[in-house]
Amino acid sequence: MKLAEALSVRADLQKKVARLEERLQAVAKVQEGDEPEETPEDLFAELQQAIGELENLVFKINLTNLHTVRDGESITRMIARKDALTLNINTLRNVLKTAAGRETRYSHNEIKYVKVIDTARLRKKIDTLSAELRKVELRIQEINWTVELEETGD
Repeated sequence: MKLAEALSVRADLQKKVARLEERLQAVAKVQEGDEPEETPEDLFAELQQAIGELENLVFKINLTNLHTVRDGESITRMIARKDALTLNINTLRNVLKTAAGRETRYSHNEIKYVKVIDTARLRKKIDTLSAELRKVELRIQEINWTVELEETGD
């Protein structure tokens, strides 16, 4: 199985776990004298199986990410770079939103706020980081479709 396929299966398993949690919550309590639509024991068993599958798959994905190196950099390192770029971009966008926001003053007696950040320069920095992020994401996706998921023998 390709790494990209494993990532898709992981997403499906995560959704399955979330749906099972919702179903368990729905049958956790019923009115006295009523029976739940599904038996909690069966749902718990299905939940544990799905979580076990997810755990094994995530381990294999992480192992593959760590051992797959392209141009001297592991996928794990690329993911860390992607996460750092995303955090940086989101933080700078929030700062830009605050700096670029208009203050409404109802009279000249109210406090006036002025920008102390060069918003044009900040936008340019965000654009540069966003372009770098796109390159990193595309590189990761490209590798994901060419690499086989590592099997651990378990």
